[in-house]
This record gives sequence, C-alpha cells and structure tokens, in this order.
Amino acid sequence: MIDPISWGYSWPYILTAFIGGYSIGSVPFGLLFTKMSGLGDIREIGSGNIGATNVLRTGKKGIAAATLSADIIKGVFAALIGTQFGPDIAVVAALGAFLGHLFPIWLKFQGGKGVATAIGIIFALSWQTGLVAIGTWLLAAALFRYSSLCHCRAHCRLVVGDTAASRVLRRCRHPDLDTASRKYQTIAKGRRNENRFKV
Repeated sequence: MIDPISWGYSWPYILTAFIGGYSIGSVPFGLLFTKMSGLGDIREIGSGNIGATNVLRTGKKGIAAATLSADIIKGVFAALIGTQFGPDIAVVAALGAFLGHLFPIWLKFQGGKGVATAIGIIFALSWQTGLVAIGTWLLAAALFRYSSLCHCRAHCRLVVGDTAASRVLRRCRHPDLDTASRKYQTIAKGRRNENRFKV
C-alpha cells in the first residue's frame, strides 16, 4: 500500500501501474484476430472500430466472441494484478487499461469504445456490479442491435457512477486508508482552527 501523503515516494509505483495497465489494454485483439483469420484489416470494415461489435459485422461470430472475451479479460487482468499491490494501484492500473484500449499507441491512438474492457474492470473490482453490467449489456444488445454499443455505454456509465464506486470503496477497506483519512481530517481541522484564530 502506498502512502497517499508522500507523493514523492509514491509516484514511481503509480506510474508503473499506469504504464503496465496501459500496455495490457492497448493490445488490439479485434485487429489481431481478424488478421489471423484472413479477414483483413478490421479498420477497413463497417465502422472501422476494432471492437467486438464491428468484428461481428464480418459475419464471424466466433471471432467476435473471442474479441469480446479478450477485451473483457484485459480489464480483469489489469485490475486483478493491481489489487495485489493495494486498491489505489488497482484503480490506476485499471484506468491505464481502459485508456490503453481507447487510445492504443500502436494504432495511432485510434482504439475501441472501451465498453468490454470497462465491464472487465468493474467485474474484477466488484463481481456483483460486473454481473449487473454484463446483464445490462446483453439486454441492450438484444433490444437495440445495430446501435447497441452506444446504449451500452450509457448504461455502463450509470452502473459505474451509482454502484461500483461505493462497492469498490467498501471492498477495498484497508487500515492504511483509514489512517490516511484520519490524517487528512486532523490536518483539515487544524487549518480551520488556524483560520478561525486569524479572523
């Protein structure tokens, strides 16, 4: 667990977690799988996106399913590795993986939409919330089909914003976090008292 007070000491770990997560997330499985299957460059098909939805437009459901699974696993893998070093590192690594999928350096920062990777991250940090996100995704895909990805993004934002944050905080309780919180509260109270005396 890194000390949130000592950023001068913590930044190498944070940077390493972010770069590691970004490297995992930036692997363009959709592009790799379609090329390996002889389908050519997925960026020249359909919407030009490297995600599973566009891969499905090739008519190869197996390749699309593999892409979907790999993109989810990217998020899970990055987040789970990060949790071995503390909840804060897990969040940084997960963020790196998500941004890596969206902006892979290998593809001139033109990646996917990040829905599958985001669901993998949510599932790794809180499997209950992950199940809700996957269920929402499948329901939206069944209802909206062609425009499903946009609707999935909207639903996932609701899930992440309202549910995941609170559950992650509860699941990631750590003595060091409580200590840091008390330190911050003490410092803030002291500053308020100082300002009161100045007035």
